[in-house]
Amino acid sequence: MRTGEKCLVIGSGISGIGSVALLEHMGADVVLYDSDGKMTEALLREKLPAESKAQCVAGQLPEEIMNATETVVLSPGVPTDIPLVNGLRDRGAEIIGEIELGYREEKGRVAAITGTNGKTTTTTLVGRIMEAYLGSERTFVVGNIGRSYTSECLRTSADSVTVVEISSFQLETIRDFHPAVSAILNITPDHLNRHHTMEAYVAAKENIAKNQTKEDICVLNYENGYTRDFGERCPARVVYFSSARELEEGYFLRGDSVVRRFGGHSDTILDIHRDMNLVGLCNVENVMAAVAVAEGMGVPMDTILAVIKEFHAVEHRIEFVASKGGVDYYDDSKGTNPDAAIQGIRAMSRPTVLIGGGYDKGSDYDEWIEAFEGRVKWLVLIGQTGEKIAECARAHGFDKIRMADTYGECLKLCTELAEEGDAVLLSPACASWGMFKNYEERGDIFKEYVRGLD
Repeated sequence: MRTGEKCLVIGSGISGIGSVALLEHMGADVVLYDSDGKMTEALLREKLPAESKAQCVAGQLPEEIMNATETVVLSPGVPTDIPLVNGLRDRGAEIIGEIELGYREEKGRVAAITGTNGKTTTTTLVGRIMEAYLGSERTFVVGNIGRSYTSECLRTSADSVTVVEISSFQLETIRDFHPAVSAILNITPDHLNRHHTMEAYVAAKENIAKNQTKEDICVLNYENGYTRDFGERCPARVVYFSSARELEEGYFLRGDSVVRRFGGHSDTILDIHRDMNLVGLCNVENVMAAVAVAEGMGVPMDTILAVIKEFHAVEHRIEFVASKGGVDYYDDSKGTNPDAAIQGIRAMSRPTVLIGGGYDKGSDYDEWIEAFEGRVKWLVLIGQTGEKIAECARAHGFDKIRMADTYGECLKLCTELAEEGDAVLLSPACASWGMFKNYEERGDIFKEYVRGLD
């Protein structure tokens, strides 16, 4: 990045604001743009530090700015194939994302984690492990987890580690991004309204390793067809984990124990009941992946295990909220697609009243309904997808369905349907858009309601 380079940042969320600050630090001439109809130049200015000299543009982007732009930094929510971005690309502008921009100022090593489900839990756990090993001043946890890479990259050093949770949206716009250890936890259908085809979604996920070499490590799930297939052509050295079979090399589940096997030598490293606070097979996989990533980054096993033993569920991911009137309540608001929601159901050991529905991302719900398998006694539906899910459930022979017009009505209905010995699970299999700002708000309201019950 040279002084005075004409840079356009599209999107004014956490990523966009972080990108403006970094670009200005680098000496670029920056325009912050947001096409949101409710946004104004004055509102954009309020988001920036008082000392920022960035030009703020809302609404229509002037032609003269498009013609002058040399580098475009896209926020993750901005599709790469919309007319605006295509027009800038056609004019010769380089199109990158906030992750790529932050990485270009990275001074240390990087561990990067992606996957349809489990990213936040695994990234958080790896971050805690690295903090225990290196200290908080040399560990940075950034990306899709809620902290922008661009706000932290200037603090990195030759002996620091940055742990990046990275989504398919962010992976579309990397160029030089090169982690020492990467991980793809799983790939199942999601965000097809954005990526259009499963092939494009899978390709975006695989980008995490595109700049890796055999000197690097890529951790992959052997039990996922997409990731197992990628292992055959991955440019990095592949380390597998499996929850369903013993592996000749890698990490696997044997009974209630996680086993590590390399070079013909096997050793049991933890008991999933005694040494873990997390519930569900999905979290066993997340822990195995975290162990593989942390070991790949050089962390001793005793440090890894000490952190795992103290680690509790990430907020909104199969999080136990409270027991009220003999009913256990769980917040799995982060179950924003059917595969994630399947893991939430499978973690339940009681008859369950399930809250589902929300924004339609183009998902199919057949496998989710099939996973009910006698666990779900009532399905309470809300949101845009309510009727679509109800129709799918009935097609699979499940008709214990109630519809709610509002979230408040939904929560009240669940408490009426649940009996002593049951569970109520918020695991919607859908995004929250249209009803809530994000899945966090949806989960917070659920928890507030539950804690207010007598």
